[in-house]
Amino acid sequence: MDVHRDFAQIAVLQDGEVRDAGQVACRPDALVGWARKLGPGDQVALEATGNSEAIALLIRPYAGRVVVSNPLKTRAIAEAKVKTDKVDARILAQLLAADFLPPVWLPDERTARLRRIVGQRTQLVRERTRIKNQVHAVLARNLLPRPTATDLFGKAGRAWLGLQVLPPDERDTVHALLRHLDFLGNELASYEQALATEALTDATARRLMTIPGVSTVVAMALIAAVGDFRRFPTAEKLVAYLGLHPRVRQSGGQPAHHGRITKQGNAHARGMLVEAAFTAALAPGPLRAFYSRIKARRGFQIAVVATARKLATLAWTLDTRGEEYAFARPSLVAFKQRKLELTSGAPRAVAHRGPGYAYNDKQLRREERELVETAERAYQLLISNWQPRRPAGAKKIEFTRPRQE
Repeated sequence: MDVHRDFAQIAVLQDGEVRDAGQVACRPDALVGWARKLGPGDQVALEATGNSEAIALLIRPYAGRVVVSNPLKTRAIAEAKVKTDKVDARILAQLLAADFLPPVWLPDERTARLRRIVGQRTQLVRERTRIKNQVHAVLARNLLPRPTATDLFGKAGRAWLGLQVLPPDERDTVHALLRHLDFLGNELASYEQALATEALTDATARRLMTIPGVSTVVAMALIAAVGDFRRFPTAEKLVAYLGLHPRVRQSGGQPAHHGRITKQGNAHARGMLVEAAFTAALAPGPLRAFYSRIKARRGFQIAVVATARKLATLAWTLDTRGEEYAFARPSLVAFKQRKLELTSGAPRAVAHRGPGYAYNDKQLRREERELVETAERAYQLLISNWQPRRPAGAKKIEFTRPRQE
């Protein structure tokens, strides 16, 4: 099936011969009517597009196998000299028959719903950032000073903004932008409440939140992108799926060349891991020691991406083993869990100290911080004597000190 917005071009390969089979409308009734003609021995292939997931879910109950291929890896279609709908459908059928199609994992219903919620929240955050930038642009083009308040859109910031002298049309623009910003804030709160509700009953999310820097939003974005962590046999497979592993080029007898990360996969989940890496690099513990070691050798940007890769590896390890982060601070984890409950809509406890109240105890926070700082120093001591390894087959060159007369 060569899928488009309104129709799909069909090609059939049977007994070694390929023939065109017309078109089918991309509507549920038309697709189901066409799929009922299939049998358990039939296989269907289509490329990943915006509506391919819905089409695959409709066809799957009637066909023996449905393969959604990765269009970035279907080079026979992408590099074809003659490219039409019929040619593309025929090539898909031939690649499927030869078992050369790189498949794309189809999420289950819950994961697909989480992806939609996370995606909509991302759009709201981007729109809110755009609105804030427009307000700052109004202040800049009218030669107004920088706001004295830390948050221009908080209570103190808006009070300062109301005292500034602006032309009438610019004042109306600012008021309209602030109303739009309030609307987006209410919508964003509803989506974050939905994510928090899902995280409350998700053991994987609560387990990931024990890692420094991983909030509810980061945990749910990673779960929405990955689905089941156990479908990856190793942590390296997950890192590659998220596009955090470096490019490798090697040919002949030449040594391998490692380049930048591939950036293939879910860009939002990768970005959330990088944001979490910024926070993890500031919190005491082995992750900060790891970040500092890479930063001293390779610089700030590479260290942040390497820490994000470490977080992905750590998330896979914790979920597959069913464990929590060994160097987590219990009071901080309890505080994050209580914040998660409040975001989901749980009532606030009045005159009652809940499990997250221990985070307010400065002495307890100091003791927990000292424990993770001890773990950080232990990691630094562990890696202090690490030396680069020689390439396989390289000869060891020994240098002798000249004898003094």
